[in-house]
Amino acid sequence: MAAEKLRDLSQPIDVGLLDATVAAFYGTGSKEERTAADQILRDLQNNPDMWLQVVHVLQNTKNLNTKFFALQVLEGVIKYRWNALPVEQRDGMKNYISDVIVQLSSNEASFRVERLYVNKLNIILVQILKHDWPARWRSFIPDLVSAAKTSETICENCMAILKLLSEEVFDFSRGEMTQNKIKELKQSLNSEFQLIHELCLYVLSASQRTELIRATLSTLHAFLSWIPLGYIFESPLLETLLKFFPVPSYRNLTLQCLTEVAALNFGDFYNVQYVKMYTIFMGLLQSHIRVLETPGENIAALLMGLEYLINISYVDDTEVFKVCLDYWNSFVLELFEAHHNLDNPAVTANMMGLQMPLLPPGMVDGLGSQLMQRRQLYSDPMSKLRLLMISRMAKPEEVLIVEDENGNIVRETMKDNDVLVQYKIMRETLIYLSHLDHEDTEKQMLKKLSKQLSGEDWNWNNLNTLCWAIGSISGSMMEEQENRFLVMVIRDLLNLCELTKGKDNKAVIASNIMYVVGQYPRFLRAHWKFLKTVVNKLFEFMHETHPGVQDMACDTFLKIVQKCKRKFVILQVGEKEPFVSELLLGLPTTVADLEPHQIHTFYESVGHMIQAESDPQKRDEYLQRLMELPNQKWAEIIGQARVSVDFLKDQDVIRTVLNILQTNTSVATSLGTYFLSQISLIFLDMLNVYRMYSELISSSIAEGGPYASKTSYVKLLRSVKRETLKLIETFLDKAEDQPQIGKQFVPPMMDPVLGDYHRNLPDARESEVLSLYKGAMTEDVPRIFEAVFQCTLEMITKNFEDYPEHRLKFFSLLRAIATHCFAALIRLSSQQLKLVMDSIIWAFRHTERNIAETGLNLLLEMLKNFQNSEFCNQFYRTYFLTIEQEIFAVLTDTFHKPGFKLHVLVLQHLFCLVETGLLSEPLWDVATVSFAYPNNGFFVREYTIKLLSTSFPNMTAAEVTQFVNELFESRNDLSKFKNHIRDFLAQSKEFSAQDNKDLYAEEAAAQRERERQRMLSIPGLIAPNEIQDEMLDS
Repeated sequence: MAAEKLRDLSQPIDVGLLDATVAAFYGTGSKEERTAADQILRDLQNNPDMWLQVVHVLQNTKNLNTKFFALQVLEGVIKYRWNALPVEQRDGMKNYISDVIVQLSSNEASFRVERLYVNKLNIILVQILKHDWPARWRSFIPDLVSAAKTSETICENCMAILKLLSEEVFDFSRGEMTQNKIKELKQSLNSEFQLIHELCLYVLSASQRTELIRATLSTLHAFLSWIPLGYIFESPLLETLLKFFPVPSYRNLTLQCLTEVAALNFGDFYNVQYVKMYTIFMGLLQSHIRVLETPGENIAALLMGLEYLINISYVDDTEVFKVCLDYWNSFVLELFEAHHNLDNPAVTANMMGLQMPLLPPGMVDGLGSQLMQRRQLYSDPMSKLRLLMISRMAKPEEVLIVEDENGNIVRETMKDNDVLVQYKIMRETLIYLSHLDHEDTEKQMLKKLSKQLSGEDWNWNNLNTLCWAIGSISGSMMEEQENRFLVMVIRDLLNLCELTKGKDNKAVIASNIMYVVGQYPRFLRAHWKFLKTVVNKLFEFMHETHPGVQDMACDTFLKIVQKCKRKFVILQVGEKEPFVSELLLGLPTTVADLEPHQIHTFYESVGHMIQAESDPQKRDEYLQRLMELPNQKWAEIIGQARVSVDFLKDQDVIRTVLNILQTNTSVATSLGTYFLSQISLIFLDMLNVYRMYSELISSSIAEGGPYASKTSYVKLLRSVKRETLKLIETFLDKAEDQPQIGKQFVPPMMDPVLGDYHRNLPDARESEVLSLYKGAMTEDVPRIFEAVFQCTLEMITKNFEDYPEHRLKFFSLLRAIATHCFAALIRLSSQQLKLVMDSIIWAFRHTERNIAETGLNLLLEMLKNFQNSEFCNQFYRTYFLTIEQEIFAVLTDTFHKPGFKLHVLVLQHLFCLVETGLLSEPLWDVATVSFAYPNNGFFVREYTIKLLSTSFPNMTAAEVTQFVNELFESRNDLSKFKNHIRDFLAQSKEFSAQDNKDLYAEEAAAQRERERQRMLSIPGLIAPNEIQDEMLDS
């Protein structure tokens, strides 16, 4: 093929041939032609000399795609090899790119025609600037500004370059460049900004050209967030912007600029300008609202603005509402925070359950009166805002019953994440509003509810939003007020349910009753009569076959029981027996209309009640009564099986067995150790069924081949095996603090479970076996190792995809053994330990995040445990260098970014260890290395420098050496150590032009924890259901 001669770069490339190859790649020819063209272009791109042909190609081609290909080659060189090129080559390329840009943008016609090409050249120029400016190209900004003054089209393009530069430095630099380089570029832009500022003002005052003015406004918008404030407020810039605002073609860009200015934060120095901006343009409220609160005409304008915004918030447009909601959320938060600790600190402390030292009375009075005036000022808009929030409340996650597009009430099939995010913000806003005025919140909600009852305001949407709002403010009121409020709400809702006719209407009301009662556990705990009425109402709803109602009834029942379990097992005033006993009596009737999965939730709930009974005799009696139905059925099936084992092979019987086991698992989940009497009853029969089904599966797969494992019959049999393992695991997990239970149950399982796993074909092995032995005793480890280790490794090391569940559970088992039975690992032979270490490396090489994390956590535990053991030298001599090399390999691989925090911890551990002197034997191989290193620390430095220099030829030896020395120096300061690694990743260019937020995941997690602590300090902000408050249930 003629195109082959393109690969010879010893002479100028044949541009016509290159055009034809690019055309073949983008063309509609045969697949073979496109593949061949693709291969040639890739080879050219990867050829280190191809960039020398770029100027020749750009000068001689008219094809835009060919130009883009050449610029792509150039971009790669600039990113990865620029600093290593000779000075004259760098300067030649810099000058050529600048000349082409000036040439193409100097006249209107070529600038419009070649716009895409010029844009790409601008990007290339900015990539060069990131390396060369300011040190090697000091005159860049003055050159650019003087070029801009020569023609309006050149000026328009200069604006585009400046905008790109600002974005690269201030918006996209994190993880792209080292921290020092970012700092240097920011300082340079700041110090040279006067020239840019003068140019922008000159254009805005003198030019009549729409495109140029728009480009200038766009560039200004990029700059406004960081430039020195004097350039904004002590120059005609604001007046100029406000002058452009009424002009339709500039309105949006001007608005973006003004919004950027409004978001800036500083002292009172520039208040006059803000008042002027507000009078011309009212929407810039957010950050400077205080300026407008001074008495006089400003207040009228301010209140008028808020009134407009409330009316805009009622517009039926989701995007508009989202913008308004963000504003209201930040505004109400600011109002609330001002009151949070000053507005009667004693009450605040009491609501939070804290003892807060009182502020000096004088200080409270002075600040308090100011705050009261401010609260008074906003009381009317805030009251209207409460009504808005109640009327437009988004749907919470717990509500399963929704209206479809045809107006029918149906069960929700998919969660809408947008709605859930909106609910979270609205809930938070409403809680702040509730704290600002509990009386008004209560009055508005009860007024809306009475309109529902009278029929004046009745429709599904109005009732839904009202009830979602009532449920969302749970925990924000004082207990006494909450009790009074809820008594009225629940009574009204129950009356509404009785009065309203129609299945759909009843389903909507039922869903709302369930949502509201589920949100107020504190109220239910304090009012037995209401609690009993509510639970009986839920039992009623369990017979309602309308889609979603039964599910919601079972979920709400579980939620209420978890928070109020003690109330059901003690004898309440006026009752003949505890509620749980009454419930067990009517249980068959209550669950008669429920689906199996709903029955399991119901049984789990009753398990929670029984768990709260402190008398062991009563507890066992309740458990026996609860399990009566499933046990009866189980005994029947086992009896029949003893007569004829074939009875167990019937599909309906297998389904019944599965259902019985699932019911047992549900109860074990909530009862924990107290489930002992029940599991003892079925344990041995269950293992026999397990063994029999396992043999059936093996024979089916042996006869039918791998496809047999996909048949519904085999899947059903496997479900029973899995459920058996899940039941045992659930019970043993809950009983892990009682080793005698483990001793009683683990030995009988050795052959039916472990032996079966070892003997089975890979496709018939249940991954649950691996997680079953997490709590194993040290003496069981060799047996477990023998049964599962080798055969599981063979399954999971063929590739990274097969048997995903086995993978995760296998590494979790390894981690549990390393944590709890480390002594057993030390006793393994060196071959077995090598298997363990190889599998850990295999784990953290995984691109599946949770497997890689399990592997890294396991590695850290192993490293620490071996460091403190007598085998420290032996272990590290064998594995130190391998681990370091493998960790650097994943650290510099972009697929493994989420593991960054753990990679850093492993490296820090290795570098600290080698400098402590704990390793008394050399880490290098004395037999093959003739040079005697003074110590291990010195050797590891040399080894790391060599390792990284060969892996990253684009970095100079000095850069690598500096990085390794910095790592050793900062090894005891984790945050410095981490920053050096982030800088290295940016320098090595492995992580450029990507989303690097995973490198900062730890800082983000710390921020989330601080936010959670803040939320916990405000009553109601974290829903009472989400707070662990077992102690309150007494």
